[in-house]
Amino acid sequence: MVVSYALLLLNIGLLVLGQIVWKTGLDRAGGLTLHNLLPTLTSPLILLGVALYGVATVVWLAVLSRLPLSTAYPLQSLAYVLGILIAWGVFQETVPLTRWIGAGIIVIGVVVVAYK
Repeated sequence: MVVSYALLLLNIGLLVLGQIVWKTGLDRAGGLTLHNLLPTLTSPLILLGVALYGVATVVWLAVLSRLPLSTAYPLQSLAYVLGILIAWGVFQETVPLTRWIGAGIIVIGVVVVAYK
């Protein structure tokens, strides 16, 4: 059971890391436009993000083979909370109170789903 949850945490980490890498790559490219579409989509950071998502998918398959979907999928929503924390802490984005409240509700939901 510990391995199942460790794999789930690894999946969440890979998903969030993939988003960080994509955001960084898009920021460096000046965003995604019709004029820079191909260079941006083939840039190392964007491709690294795709690779991270590929690994996350394989890990997710391992998670699904060990945990019920009704447990694993709601717990995976912690990625949204981590995404908000990263946006605020790393990218210095302004996060409104309503978003923090929503993240808190997600955490409460995860606790409820995980509680046996």
